[in-house]
Amino acid sequence: MPRQLQPAPAASPSPTPSSQRTIQTAQLVAAMLKARTHVSDLIFSPGRAPQIEVSGQLVELKYKGLECLTAQDTALIANDIMAKNESAARKLEQDGSADLSYGVAGVARFRVNIFRQRGSCAIVMRVVPDKIPGFQELNLPPALKEIVDLRNGVVLVTGPTGSGKSSTLAAILDKMNEDKAYHILTIEDPIEFLHRHKKATIHQRELHSDTPTFALALRAALRQAPKVILVGEMRDRETIEIALEASETGHLVMSTLHTIDASKTVERIVGVFPMADQQAIRTRLAKAFRCIVSQRLLPRKDGNGRIAAVEVLKSTMRTREYVEKGENEGKTLLDAMRDGSTEGMQHFDGEIEKLIRAGIVDFETGLSYSTNAGNLRLEMADYLDGSQNQGISQDPNQTAEFER
Repeated sequence: MPRQLQPAPAASPSPTPSSQRTIQTAQLVAAMLKARTHVSDLIFSPGRAPQIEVSGQLVELKYKGLECLTAQDTALIANDIMAKNESAARKLEQDGSADLSYGVAGVARFRVNIFRQRGSCAIVMRVVPDKIPGFQELNLPPALKEIVDLRNGVVLVTGPTGSGKSSTLAAILDKMNEDKAYHILTIEDPIEFLHRHKKATIHQRELHSDTPTFALALRAALRQAPKVILVGEMRDRETIEIALEASETGHLVMSTLHTIDASKTVERIVGVFPMADQQAIRTRLAKAFRCIVSQRLLPRKDGNGRIAAVEVLKSTMRTREYVEKGENEGKTLLDAMRDGSTEGMQHFDGEIEKLIRAGIVDFETGLSYSTNAGNLRLEMADYLDGSQNQGISQDPNQTAEFER
């Protein structure tokens, strides 16, 4: 008998979807999205009820008949999501995981990862907004609008998984689409935001569906006359090399890396190469990079979602020197960002301090997301003095999540 996706009494109120099958995945997904505001992810795991992530916290939704998903349940949901996507099914079979996009008409689009664990399937679905967000909506610094006018070079957006990298790149690309009569080519895994032709012409290629690898698609892009190339991720040495080559031949290349700040981004790129090649890569990267944007999403004090703290490293004579020659005591990229506010640069701890002082982020939360909690605490000594009666901790031994 088909299961009815009716919330159990303990679940949050949401519309009761109907079902004509064991599980009607599209209706289940729609109901889960309506259960709370600020839902960022949906998770289906055997042995648990369906879950949503809200402002970084998991919430179970115990629908009647789905209070505890079975391996058969998650396999059915996975098959529904993959549908006729043979490449995703093949990747799941061969590699144990598959990335793909999925959409529910009139509801939302998702970036999906299906993976095997303990002999069964689990699914994580990242919500991709239908509307491409704007700079103000994402709390992006005005300096990032300058990227739209760049003619060549490399722009990197970095941060942990779920820090908003794709949204930031989509906002930049959409602004470019509105303002520039360019040919723009994206290579994504999977395609998240759908870009319509505006002033620019945009072609979006998806890994495994339209091309087998980032590197192969990037190499082909050099023959497809784009002005701007977006590469979903700099995953390997070959992709990095071709991206540098593309920037050196007059293209603007934008991509992402899973690094926590600008300094670590440079070291990650250089570290991909053998020691004998690293100085040459430093020199090429110093000449090619235009901007490195790093992001962290912090929970808002009012519980109303999360807000971005953004670090911006721009190409100047000083920062190019530090990239090429490496960082030393007193000559670091962080020092350059601290001193570069007039050039549009900013660093994490300075931005987190602003969020705390504005009452947007809790003090302890801000410390936990800072690069150097001890330094930030010293910078905010006056704030602490005025907040002693509010119970703010002044433990000097507190360490930060991102402290190096």
